[in-house]
Amino acid sequence: IEIARLILKELGKPESLITHVKDRPGHDRRYAIEDTKIRTELGWKPEIAFEKGLEDTIAWYKKKLH
Repeated sequence: IEIARLILKELGKPESLITHVKDRPGHDRRYAIEDTKIRTELGWKPEIAFEKGLEDTIAWYKKKLH
């Protein structure tokens, strides 16, 4: 839902476009990445903040569609 909100905000669209659907049986309630191991053991860190990457991706798609 957080990502959907970010996308709508970037597109200048209202959150009212979000439609909630019933969860599927056995559906995970939360999707999250646990990145502690890759950060601590390998020293990895993202080069681009998620929000900036999302913004850039949306801009790329908008450019391609026009």
